[in-house]
Amino acid sequence: MSKVKIVTDSTADIPKELAEELNITVVPLNVIFSEEETYEDGVTLTSQDFYQKLMVEETIPTTSQPTPFQFEEVYRSLAEQGETNIISIHLSSKLSGTFQAASIASQSFDEEISLHVVDSKLASYGIGIMVVEVARMAQQGKSLEECLQRLEELLQDTKLYFLVDTLEYLQKNGRIGKASALLGSLLKIKPILSINEDGEVYPFEKVRGQKKAINRIIDVLKEEYGDAPVHIGSPHAVNDSLANELLERARQEFNVQSEVRTNIGAVIGAHAGPGAVALVVTKAKS
Repeated sequence: MSKVKIVTDSTADIPKELAEELNITVVPLNVIFSEEETYEDGVTLTSQDFYQKLMVEETIPTTSQPTPFQFEEVYRSLAEQGETNIISIHLSSKLSGTFQAASIASQSFDEEISLHVVDSKLASYGIGIMVVEVARMAQQGKSLEECLQRLEELLQDTKLYFLVDTLEYLQKNGRIGKASALLGSLLKIKPILSINEDGEVYPFEKVRGQKKAINRIIDVLKEEYGDAPVHIGSPHAVNDSLANELLERARQEFNVQSEVRTNIGAVIGAHAGPGAVALVVTKAKS
């Protein structure tokens, strides 16, 4: 058993087999199509089924975070299994109440376990790339202090840029943040979006056309990381071709140590919409 146990939520969009390999506990958020139709992200609704359903539904689904009680149950179950050092890493608190729910749950544990709840200030595999790195360290038997120190580095060194086919989903679900300035201006414009240091979606830049958008993302990240060793990831919402194109460009431009291509799950997909693609980069440990 690892000395350190890693917990995250389903918005980290970590491939299921990778989460299982690294013994990561994933707490699902909820996707709500109607009062009678609520699903657990990645548990009772796969990303593939979600996008198929989205094509035929007339309304855009809403989402909700787990309750503090759900988190408390997860932490207590882990404690009973002997997992007394827990790092719980979650979706940006500017985008969801998930971090707050986990924080409330953590208050139920005094000194019986060492529980650290962390706001990633990111979304999708921006969270996942950090969770995977720290989980690998935990699996290698690194100490709680070493894992927390590495996580602090990752929080500073991880960047995410993404493209969407439409701002409709971000707008209707209220997650558009500072990107609201782009509304009504998407004719022939491909907005490059990102998440700022506060964990809020904002418009990084507007360019004409997808090719220019990809080139700009690569250029910006190249300025940031240069030839430093990096881990990369490309989460996508039913847009394999663009995700592959981004990864191929990243392989050519960066000193890539590992890469993950993953599906954007139902919760993030409900906000970003089908066609969304991101490129995530973080520094590898030297």
